[in-house]
Amino acid sequence: MDLQALSDFDLVAAHGGFGRAARASGRSKATLSRRVAELEESLGVRLIERGSQTLRLTDEGRALHERTHGLLGEIAEAGEAVVLGASTPRGRLRVSAPMVFAHVALPRIAARFALAYPDVQLEIVAEDRKVDPVEDGYDLVIRINPSSDERLVGRRFLNDERLIVAPPGMPRPVSGADGDEVAVKAVLLSATPSGTVWHMRSGTAVEVLRPDPILRLSSLLMVRDAVLVGAGAALLPELLVAEDIEAGRLACWGRHAGQPVEIWALQSSRRLIGAKVRAFMEVVGTAFPEKTFVAPSI
Repeated sequence: MDLQALSDFDLVAAHGGFGRAARASGRSKATLSRRVAELEESLGVRLIERGSQTLRLTDEGRALHERTHGLLGEIAEAGEAVVLGASTPRGRLRVSAPMVFAHVALPRIAARFALAYPDVQLEIVAEDRKVDPVEDGYDLVIRINPSSDERLVGRRFLNDERLIVAPPGMPRPVSGADGDEVAVKAVLLSATPSGTVWHMRSGTAVEVLRPDPILRLSSLLMVRDAVLVGAGAALLPELLVAEDIEAGRLACWGRHAGQPVEIWALQSSRRLIGAKVRAFMEVVGTAFPEKTFVAPSI
């Protein structure tokens, strides 16, 4: 199979037409059409339906595009790495990150990276959905406590904890001598199951709090804002509330005695670790040298 012809077909399929592919690549429409026709002849199948106003792939064309698009991108990356000696970060870098981490930590990191590597066009997308690096076109994805996935490789770069916080004037609950649950007015995430309890570690003791939801909100950022105006207590990541606690806007009752929070940077196991990804992770590592979050000075 002619790799150049396959690349031309991928270009046309990705842009949805010969004209748009020609404008994007600077190559003539006639050349692209001829190369795709040659690929069809060599394979003995029709890949694109001609004659319609918009491009339509045949079933065979769709299958070929889906199976080769990612591979062609990796070949291009490998060639770029060889040409550049795998040492000069440049080009586009797309990163997907959870909403809270993206809003709290990444603006400063992104600014430092942009100043250090002006030849890289960095794009960070804040989203809580579980993306696929290859299918969604990301060079790097940041995840909280990711499950094992053989298609992804990466490293843990930050540890965090969840804290039970409340408005400064809200009385801290006191557990009884028998260790019974103590009810507390709370702001919860919408997805929090009914009957949830908080195991709060305070010194060597662990107290059990039963949150009584007066509000349910869809994001941790909304929960934090509701607590700031006095709505109730909440269980929130330290990286989100560290500045508020430091400034006295929130009171920390204790740490949650639950699963450790680990933040990982991951990429497809089928891709090379390019210079731009390596450079970005170096900047991230500099921001968290001890793998802990420290609130910036106010």
